Amino acid sequence: MSARAARIPCLVMTASLALVGVGMAPGAAAPGAISPAGSTFLAPAAAATAPLTNTAHLDWLLDEVPVPAIEGHSTYRSEEQPAALAPWTYADRNDDGTYRKIGGGNLDAEGDWSQGAYNADDISRTAVVYLRHWQQTGSAASRESAFQTLRSLAYLQTTDGPNAGNVVLWQQTDGDLNPSAEPIELPDPSDSAESYWVARTVWALGEGYAAFRDADPEFAAFLQDRLHLSLDALNRQSLGQYGQYEMADGVPVPAWLIADGADSSAEAVLGLSAYVQAAPSDEAARTALTQLSEGIAEMSSGDTQAWPFGAILPWTKSQTFWHAWGGMAPAAVADASVVLDRQDLADAAVRDTAGFTAQLIAAGGPDNAWTPTPSEQVQIAYGVDSRLQSLVATAEATGATGLYELAAVMGGWYFGANRSGEPTYNPATGVTFDGVQADGTVNLNSGAESTIHGLLSMLVLDANPELKADALGIDETVATDGLTVVEAESGSITGDGAMVTAESAWTGEANISGGAYAQLGNGSRLRIPVPAHQQDRNVYPVVNRTIEEAGTTTWSGKRKLGTTPNGGAGEEGITDAPGLLQPFSLDRDLKRGERTVTASVRGAASIDALLLQPVISSVTVDGPAGESTIYVSASGKKSLHKVDVPRGYRLEQQAFDAAGQPVKVPGSKDSSGKGKGNGQGHDTVYVAPGGFTETSLVRR
Repeated sequence: MSARAARIPCLVMTASLALVGVGMAPGAAAPGAISPAGSTFLAPAAAATAPLTNTAHLDWLLDEVPVPAIEGHSTYRSEEQPAALAPWTYADRNDDGTYRKIGGGNLDAEGDWSQGAYNADDISRTAVVYLRHWQQTGSAASRESAFQTLRSLAYLQTTDGPNAGNVVLWQQTDGDLNPSAEPIELPDPSDSAESYWVARTVWALGEGYAAFRDADPEFAAFLQDRLHLSLDALNRQSLGQYGQYEMADGVPVPAWLIADGADSSAEAVLGLSAYVQAAPSDEAARTALTQLSEGIAEMSSGDTQAWPFGAILPWTKSQTFWHAWGGMAPAAVADASVVLDRQDLADAAVRDTAGFTAQLIAAGGPDNAWTPTPSEQVQIAYGVDSRLQSLVATAEATGATGLYELAAVMGGWYFGANRSGEPTYNPATGVTFDGVQADGTVNLNSGAESTIHGLLSMLVLDANPELKADALGIDETVATDGLTVVEAESGSITGDGAMVTAESAWTGEANISGGAYAQLGNGSRLRIPVPAHQQDRNVYPVVNRTIEEAGTTTWSGKRKLGTTPNGGAGEEGITDAPGLLQPFSLDRDLKRGERTVTASVRGAASIDALLLQPVISSVTVDGPAGESTIYVSASGKKSLHKVDVPRGYRLEQQAFDAAGQPVKVPGSKDSSGKGKGNGQGHDTVYVAPGGFTETSLVRR
């Protein structure tokens, strides 16, 4: 399933379609489209010695599609090779474990889908999989599949007229293009403006040129021409506004990102980085790479003690919306930092990976969305892969070896360290399941997007043997202790106020947590019970601020914690809703054991929820490699965290700073800086300010 058009419809679709199965693309299966892929999994020992990357399921998803030259659309050697290859969009699982191919939308009597059988989003990323697999393994079959899927993708690119360089999204099995799908997706027609699929086309063309430059110069020249065609289109559109800013709730945001997104722009940057490395004298491409990378980095937000904790936000139209799918921004700016020799780009990648991603893992993993609360707890391969690739790319760009520790935990998601406790990727078949729900339910379907991103993750693991071994050694998430939500409507009001159920949880730029909030008048108080905790916690009240000034709210536990504004959100600007649903940092933390937070209002306030964050969050995982825990700091000070150690074991620890770089554990005599405990029943874990520490138990 591909993310498309406006972000909130994508968010809702991702949540439901990743779990519903056939409902995400109703209609009959394609004739003869039965996959032989069963459900037998390789044993861990076999997986450890064999390559994890298996393209069998993706190979099966491919079908021939006619690519005849027509007005505005053609491809490489259309006359000599009138067909190319493209992957079916969805694959639904049969009761016997095989799969059937499904297109997008409804199937009519003529055999056409209301959207299409194939789409540019998945074709482009399929090409990237085969390109990387060919380059990594030398596979002749993957080289040919890369060649054919790039031909298919180029056919969807409009070659002349006012929309030249833009891309049609959907295609039918007979090769017919469907520029206006049902249901309607924006832009409509799909090649009438820039889009996610233009960005992903740039990704594939850029990596394609780099791979074929020496192997097939004639084809590489064709890809280069088509890349420039899309760059020309972007320069007429978003990149033509480079250096200009728009206002979003009073905050200036870059006006030159593709489709208003750091998410979409990041996927173009991945391709441009590969291309510029291969063609360093191409100033047009280097300029586009520089401009897009700068815009992405400018979407970096928050810090160790401020939401979203260093994440690169994906959408210029919201200051409090982050999603896991399409989350390649850290990987993109990390790659660009190397190509362009820009430390500022690397810094943005580090803040997202070492800061935000560490907190994300401790809070339960790569949930689909924090908007601003973790409102959508479905997890899909696209989100997992985005985190994994970003961690590894940033580690490679900066030498931040601690990021590999986080990457191992993220990689373990595929092997059982997720809410289902079951593997979501099968090395024996190449199947990646379509998602894991908050309650652990697994969608056993395996469409193109899940398959693609599962394979991209496996390519990363295969390319990093030590990381691969670490990830395979993790198949269970034992416990997480991180950011949690307490709803305002769980509290009690004294004075003027009421609990309100929103007509829609979606405000136009964020989600009201639980679909309800507390509306409070002047002089009122809201008393919110919170679970007791053994640690001090940061408290982040989520306030729905009005544009106008509206007084303040004072927050307290047993002592005053801080004050937040009720209004003053700033100019609405390009956002789709007035006001701002915003988490605020407070001056003081809530002391351990406290069970109540009280809001005292002067003016009028709309309170949605509290985010509670332990000063030291943690995630504990287990598997063939044994149990280990990562402790994550949400403090500007160094922390000493006491832990229990079972009899007969001692604790080993490696600490990393806020940039993921190793630091010496105080008192360590080990030359590596690692700490070794005394094994006396308890020990102390050192956590650097804003950093994280990996610990494991070793027999004495």
